[in-house]
Amino acid sequence: MELFGQSLETIYLYGFIISGILTLFYILFGDIVEGIFEALSEGPINPTLILSFLTFFSSMAFLLERFSSLHSLIVLIASLITAFFLVTLLNIFVLVPLSRAEATLAYSDEDLKGRIGTVIISIPEDGFGEVMIQGKGGNIARSAVSFEDVAIPYGEQVLIVDIKESVLHVSPHEKLD
Repeated sequence: MELFGQSLETIYLYGFIISGILTLFYILFGDIVEGIFEALSEGPINPTLILSFLTFFSSMAFLLERFSSLHSLIVLIASLITAFFLVTLLNIFVLVPLSRAEATLAYSDEDLKGRIGTVIISIPEDGFGEVMIQGKGGNIARSAVSFEDVAIPYGEQVLIVDIKESVLHVSPHEKLD
């Protein structure tokens, strides 16, 4: 069967090549595109799913048209169903979990209250020192003062009691036996 003077096989092949290239460009430059057109990322239509659908559809249609003797209408319907199924799986098992994953190592001051740290620069009675807090994403070093106005030596374990103006207010940590 022919359409626009070209065989369906050729049209599907061109569709596969074009949609594959567009998908590749979107993967590489998608953040720029979404930055320019913010409506794309907030709308109900996901460009990744559309491009994936076109790629799956045209590749499946090309393969069926090329290597089977099925009627062109059956090839079209089978390709649409297969592409819809694959895009649904892609969305459920890849895109949705990726969108929910948090890829940040950020923390707030409230997250540090109540944690235990180690003094890495001695804290004098009325001055500043520094405390290292070990976390899952790495170590955090912050300026600190004594909450009870007592000197705290290097290497001492401290409890973060409060945080004011990005300065930790700490007291010596007393371990319970």
